[in-house]
Amino acid sequence: RLLSFRAAAEELSLTQSAISRQIQSLEEEIGCTLFLRGTRKVELSTDGAQLLPTAVAVLSKLDQTVRQIRRTRGRRIVNVSTFASFASLWLIPRMEAFQREHEDIDIRVSAYDRKVDLEEGESDLALRYDDRPSVPADAEQLFEEMLSPCVSPWYLQKPPAPLKKPADLAGHALAEEDDPRPSAEYLSWRRWLTENGAPDLQPRRWLYLNFTYQQIQAALTGQGVALARLPLVHEHVQRGELVEPFGKQGRLGSPFSYWLIMGTGAARRPEVQQFAEWVKQQAAITRDALTGV
Repeated sequence: RLLSFRAAAEELSLTQSAISRQIQSLEEEIGCTLFLRGTRKVELSTDGAQLLPTAVAVLSKLDQTVRQIRRTRGRRIVNVSTFASFASLWLIPRMEAFQREHEDIDIRVSAYDRKVDLEEGESDLALRYDDRPSVPADAEQLFEEMLSPCVSPWYLQKPPAPLKKPADLAGHALAEEDDPRPSAEYLSWRRWLTENGAPDLQPRRWLYLNFTYQQIQAALTGQGVALARLPLVHEHVQRGELVEPFGKQGRLGSPFSYWLIMGTGAARRPEVQQFAEWVKQQAAITRDALTGV
């Protein structure tokens, strides 16, 4: 994999000569040359290239099984993969309730804005944001996306108020999703403005932020108007910390939704099942709340 006996030795905390002897013994056992040894580098032979993917897969599976055994022998742990804004705005504020009811279960949240392979990695379940064709057939939809311009209530009490119709946004700073992924198109102000009859509007200034929770923080602190994802911030709206200046008329849907996906092996573990059921219960509360705000 590393194409370097020295690099392999460093990774395994062995000497370079020990690695060389092990490779030589393996070649003698198999009866073929696995590496073509040059003066300054080594290369995989045809047989070595054939063996590499099998060796990587077997060792990876062994490592995964050992980790699972360790987890079952110690405290019960549920490893959750999700994205940063979902973790910050929706999951973590609710987790204290789960841990109060399940004191013997530890939750490890890994928040990366990239997908993980639940069958190969450490994660037991994933909470993802995607469209239906991009998630597994057994993925469970938690709730749909709903976007709406939001500001802090005191922001509306200072210049450049008022903010009563889409055209008024020209006098305001807009917090924009700065993200190259396809979903960002559906989270963009340009899409919202086009749908609301102002495709060419330019705001007083743009505030580009690559995480949703940063945009919400900007809105909460009065730095501008955020195109908020209501499933993640509806409690801020209910508490009056954020307001929708255009009301329900300013809301816009999306083909993207929030999903619960479980790893095949992890789904059989009681602690994973308990956490997944709790997430679905919380999602139902969010769905009900969205119909009332």
